[in-house]
Amino acid sequence: MHWQTARYRIDLARPRVMGIVNITPDSFSDGGRYRQTRQAIDHCEHLVAQGADILDLGGESSRPGTPPVALDEELARLLPVLREAVAMGVPVSVDTYKPEVMRQALDLGADIVNDIWALQQPGAVDVVAAHPSCGVCLMHMHGEPQTMQRTPMEGDAVPQVRDFLAARSQELAARGVAPHRIVWDAGIGFGKTVAQNFALLARQRELLDGDHALLAGWSRKSSLGQVTGLPVNDRVAASVAAAVLAVERGARIVRVHDVHDTVAALKVWAATHHNDEVEGSMTA
Repeated sequence: MHWQTARYRIDLARPRVMGIVNITPDSFSDGGRYRQTRQAIDHCEHLVAQGADILDLGGESSRPGTPPVALDEELARLLPVLREAVAMGVPVSVDTYKPEVMRQALDLGADIVNDIWALQQPGAVDVVAAHPSCGVCLMHMHGEPQTMQRTPMEGDAVPQVRDFLAARSQELAARGVAPHRIVWDAGIGFGKTVAQNFALLARQRELLDGDHALLAGWSRKSSLGQVTGLPVNDRVAASVAAAVLAVERGARIVRVHDVHDTVAALKVWAATHHNDEVEGSMTA
């Protein structure tokens, strides 16, 4: 399986690590640390040196209760960093739901649109459909960031997430966007209870449809804090564990803050997986 993006055809035979770069003052885990352009560019370089396969740049926080950011402000945060990041030798994703941000980012050389609204904002599908090959990450979100955790979704989250992502993918297919350009994200923490989030991890294989790779975004999420009792910046071990479990259950991309630790853990997973394959081939 591969993920076709604007400049890169990403081989997903091994799991890929997407490093998070929040160019914001208010993100839930590192708000303010990389809000200045030079700080954000340095962080991009640092993540690539640690082994990030993809960079994911965001100029607006989506943590629960966060107010929207004006278009001009998001562009002012994002574009100067993006201009540098596209020259770092890895695919660059832009975390936005605004069609104009998508358009300008793609024009500057971004490879992937990562949208928490799954391209539901007016004009978003038009931008992606007009681009010949950009990658897309469609995420499931119940409600909206301002209110999603006040009234989380009800019932079994797994089929609801699967059906939503399938429907969004079908709409894109009707507009000429090929399946290998589209990755799915279950939206851990976006309008879901702790139990629903862990059900999505435990039953993650039910989200695998053979056409769309799965991205898992567990890094430092509040559900990990709920089960461990740890504050957000002490959740590295829990985040790495969740990433490995997600890969074990079929995710091909993990979106993380802690690239160094995640890359190391996945090397251990890969060595074990390789030995299992060798043993299987010898006994077959």
